[in-house]
Amino acid sequence: MLTTLFLDMNAYFASVEQQDKPELRGKPIGVVPVMAESSCCIAASYEAKRFGVKTGCSVRDAKRLCPNITLIEGNPERYIEVHHQIVATVESCLPVDGVHSIDEMSCRLMGTEREVDRAVDIAHLMKDRIRDQVGRYLRCSVGIAPNRFLSKVATEIEKPDGLVVIQLSDLPDKLHPLELSDLPGIGRRMLIRLNQHGIMNVEQLCQASEDHLIDVWQSVIGRIWWHWLRGHELKDPPVHRRTVGHSHVLPPEHRSADGARAVLIRLIQKAGARLRDLGYWAKRLHILVIYMDGPKWKATASLGLCQDTTTMIEVFSRQWDARPHTSCVPLKVGMRLDDLTENRQAPIPLFPGERKRVRLARAIDDLNGRFGRHTVYFASMHHTRAAAPIRIAFGNIPDLELQA
Repeated sequence: MLTTLFLDMNAYFASVEQQDKPELRGKPIGVVPVMAESSCCIAASYEAKRFGVKTGCSVRDAKRLCPNITLIEGNPERYIEVHHQIVATVESCLPVDGVHSIDEMSCRLMGTEREVDRAVDIAHLMKDRIRDQVGRYLRCSVGIAPNRFLSKVATEIEKPDGLVVIQLSDLPDKLHPLELSDLPGIGRRMLIRLNQHGIMNVEQLCQASEDHLIDVWQSVIGRIWWHWLRGHELKDPPVHRRTVGHSHVLPPEHRSADGARAVLIRLIQKAGARLRDLGYWAKRLHILVIYMDGPKWKATASLGLCQDTTTMIEVFSRQWDARPHTSCVPLKVGMRLDDLTENRQAPIPLFPGERKRVRLARAIDDLNGRFGRHTVYFASMHHTRAAAPIRIAFGNIPDLELQA
């Protein structure tokens, strides 16, 4: 029985650029976070992919593989804007059950929608409406299957602009031609682990027993995979976020101690706003500075149980002031909040001053959400407001009105 329709936009960032800029259409392009030789491609058009340019490919390698490639600095705000247009367009055909990343979403099939012909008709309607209402250079692959895992796998079988149906009667043979790395969740390290357990291809993965897969994953996740591969539909386990963090390659004008400090404060304010929006409190702050000639400075500090930006910046400042001084030039900075606790499990701050700080932080979030980013911000980040722009993390599509 078919239960899920999965939609995956093809070469999304690059396609948005080609849709918006006619001069780029039909040409190999790479989207980079910053225009620098040390940067890498966060997306590549299909014209560039034919030359071997992939996501994560360095700028130097991209130019070597494809000398005619055009590099474009990414525009996250535009990608988010178009994302919401696509979601609205898909919603006009079928309710969106889950948004899984900036370019992926899934829909539940109900009643007659689970019939193959009806599901395929809906998929074609979605494709047509995205082309007509959002942009004709935005293509997508659609997978239809008995569970969400297999529907996402189906989108990998035919790209770009594919439409693949996997029925229970197709299993497991339809999966066998795939590479293990084509399956979502199997990265480099997982691939090594599978190989160490004698699983070298998808056919062997499908033939493995439930106990064998539990042994491979060293957890009940192996049992979940055993069911997924057989088309069984399982209830999603509850998700607990582990970290909230940001990093940023410093532009030349901020490659100094003062510039690095100001950008880190900017990142902390962004992370604090995200933490509150997601409904978490953090217990630890991690800080990282990478210098141009190779060395790193790292620090970890306890936050107690914290949700307000003022406390985070105070803790950061103490660590920053105690760092070893160096004449090395900072190139990249990053910070991370971890050991997170959900709102419902966090005790109310004991002291009135702590409660006031949380209320102040939430009030700043509200003002920035209502009147625009940087309506209220910390003075120490005044000259770096344009630094560390919006980035799109996998599985997290920022709300343009909530960005600090």
